[in-house]
Amino acid sequence: MIKQSIVDRIYQDNLDLLKFLEDKNEPSFMVQFNTVFTKTLLLSAASYFEHEICRMVQTFIEYKTKNDECIVSIVKQKAIERQYHTYFDWEGRNANKFFSLFGKTFKENRLKDVKEDTNLDSAIKSFLELGNERNKLVHQNFADCTIEKTAEEVYKLYQQATLFIDFLDRQFNSL
Repeated sequence: MIKQSIVDRIYQDNLDLLKFLEDKNEPSFMVQFNTVFTKTLLLSAASYFEHEICRMVQTFIEYKTKNDECIVSIVKQKAIERQYHTYFDWEGRNANKFFSLFGKTFKENRLKDVKEDTNLDSAIKSFLELGNERNKLVHQNFADCTIEKTAEEVYKLYQQATLFIDFLDRQFNSL
């Protein structure tokens, strides 16, 4: 059985609410709810990925430094907390900026992995698209910002992007 994240549960619960509104013949409420649902799903997916990547980076640093409190503390304060959005070129089409944070060898090996796996390349593009859309949503007027995607499209991007998160987890655990 595939492990479900909180994002999967949010998606399913909100689909159930939409179905309820449809069954009650409430098209106006459905349209309004769907707008909020899409924004919430987008923010939830992007936030989930941020949490997971920061957790991976911190765990990796703890392992590499044998949990040295001084090193872990400075890295957490200066390289992890509030730094996530500097890890990636959100408008880009690759994760090279992130890969390079871990040195030349790590970057070269990950680029080789991406070149050999078109699904991974697609996952990275989906991940970056979600992050870029999240940035638009939170840095523009959230209430007035229009998402050009449906909740289903956002969820498909999320599902595809999870392949990248799983890939990173495997890479950090193997170093």
